[in-house]
Amino acid sequence: MKVPVQAGEFWTSGQRRAHSLHEISYRGCFKPQLAGFFIQKFSNPGDFVCDPFMGRGTTPLEAALLGRIAVGIDANPIGEMLVQPRLNPPEKCEIEKRLKEIPWKTSSPLREDLLVFYHRQTLEKITALQDYLFERESSGELDALDAWIRLVALNRLSGHSAGFFSVRTMPPNQAVPIARQIAINARIQQLPTYRDVPELIMKKSTALLRDLAADQRNALANLAKEHRIGSGLAERLDHLESESVHLIVTSPPFLNVVNYRQDNWLRCWFAGVDPKKIPKLTSSVAQWTENISLAIREMLRILKPRGHIAIEVGEIKRGQIKMEDLIVNAGSRCGISPKEIYLNQQSFTQTSHCWGIENNKSGTNTNRIVVFQR
Repeated sequence: MKVPVQAGEFWTSGQRRAHSLHEISYRGCFKPQLAGFFIQKFSNPGDFVCDPFMGRGTTPLEAALLGRIAVGIDANPIGEMLVQPRLNPPEKCEIEKRLKEIPWKTSSPLREDLLVFYHRQTLEKITALQDYLFERESSGELDALDAWIRLVALNRLSGHSAGFFSVRTMPPNQAVPIARQIAINARIQQLPTYRDVPELIMKKSTALLRDLAADQRNALANLAKEHRIGSGLAERLDHLESESVHLIVTSPPFLNVVNYRQDNWLRCWFAGVDPKKIPKLTSSVAQWTENISLAIREMLRILKPRGHIAIEVGEIKRGQIKMEDLIVNAGSRCGISPKEIYLNQQSFTQTSHCWGIENNKSGTNTNRIVVFQR
């Protein structure tokens, strides 16, 4: 079967062209413009839009911003913490007031090994915030403001500038192992300096809310109770009814290219999540195809008749493995053939240059999206 291919630049390659609420770093995420393209093409306001591999929540958030009902899960429990608060953000004045109410002193012992990342007084404040959030959660009092502050703190734990809690480290979508940070500190001769935790949380909150106008805030608030965000496996969407979703826009993990356990170990520590709850990825093409087949079968169950599935697969190993072919194969196992394949070709972004990714041709960044219709 010959599948129609649409090739071109369907959305912008520019950085920070999407809504400011998307500015949460997470490894392996696609651009909000990608999600927006398919959401506007294949759904209408009020429709249910799902991502069963939601990661930082690009699809659910873009769906909500476009007046759709967001549905999303991820195998990484941190994902739910990163997504839910941004679907109905608090006011800046409320965040500022809550930050003043938090007790910023702790009697808990510090994790001394984390002093390779943090000044001692910074780590004391991080630990105090951790204690506060744990107490609020255990007592059932953790509210939307607390969840927002936790979201921002998770995003500020480690990074490459003074806007993060940590000394200079890797880009802010992953946490390097402690031994690696010791080597980084030695190589560039740095020591952690004091960072004001509540001040940085407020600063990042202001940046995230930068584009949120009053009418958009009200629109998000009106839909807030309709969204369905959680943690779980893509092949077991038991909480969703059959034929309940109009559109799925997703990007499954690419074999074992990203180690989500390792990347998120510091976030897991802060949030009290066992990293072992994050499933390991396979390096086997056969096993990956089998796993994706199970996920597609479940997607088809929850999809309405005539609904669409758009699966983005990017490129790995400089295009030696054609991921779109694997998706087509997985779909055929489920009795469905692709409607079309989109090849979105763009110039490298600054982030891509930073990672030294080539994606087949130097200076070219290609998204491959396989579209099915039930």
